[in-house]
Amino acid sequence: MDPHVYNTLILSDLHLGAETSRAREATRVLKENRFERLILLGDIFADLNFARLTKDHWKFLGYIRKLSNPKRKIEVVWVEGNHDHGLTNIMSHLVGVRVYQEYKWQYNGLRHIAIHGHQFDGFQVSNLPLSTVGTSLYLFLQKLDFKSKPIVRMIDRLNTRWLRMSSKVSSGALQHARQRNADRIFCGHTHEAIHVEQDGLHYYNTGGWVDSRLTYITIDERGVAIHEYKDLAEDAAASQGQPDRDHELIDFADEPEIVEHPEYQKAGR
Repeated sequence: MDPHVYNTLILSDLHLGAETSRAREATRVLKENRFERLILLGDIFADLNFARLTKDHWKFLGYIRKLSNPKRKIEVVWVEGNHDHGLTNIMSHLVGVRVYQEYKWQYNGLRHIAIHGHQFDGFQVSNLPLSTVGTSLYLFLQKLDFKSKPIVRMIDRLNTRWLRMSSKVSSGALQHARQRNADRIFCGHTHEAIHVEQDGLHYYNTGGWVDSRLTYITIDERGVAIHEYKDLAEDAAASQGQPDRDHELIDFADEPEIVEHPEYQKAGR
């Protein structure tokens, strides 16, 4: 039986360059699923310093470049997040995808909008310099934390609750969707996967890939679903003393990987 093909798969807030980024798991999600459209919904990078990217981070970017090859017939969309700001030209060249501030599409008779969501976060919009300093401090703390990063993950969750980002972003997003006559709107930014329905409008947040709960969204003829990633294959292999089986997942061995080019590493310095 052929595997199910989703119309759209959405993930956000991978924060490549951060030590908490779960890039390896995100790459596996892309390899384990079939889809006609992939939307990277912002904050794929932690900041502009490419020197922080690890081998797994480069592998994720390499896989995105493979997916964007026209012969794959997969539409790959990058929606800019607040942490991605300034990378538009670099990303278009590096992975061959077009970068949007806001992406709109029609599917199954419904109007959809994908926008990162920081636009509806009043604190982020009003305190951009402070947010930039906060990001640098947050990345520095990751180097001092324990291996599993429990402290910085706790800070991330507390920050979301203290600033009430989830409620602010969902409220602003629903108003934005209403003004544009959309039926569904998708955001990231808060790192908290949720679904809110209001007067027939639907808001979905994709969650993130820097915490213990890793989530992504799929859209098909059955509707919208929020999935939590569980690395069952890797857990089973580990329990049986077997190596990881990435080679069994779909891959494009006929295409070269992205190399860690020095010019990219200098991009954010």
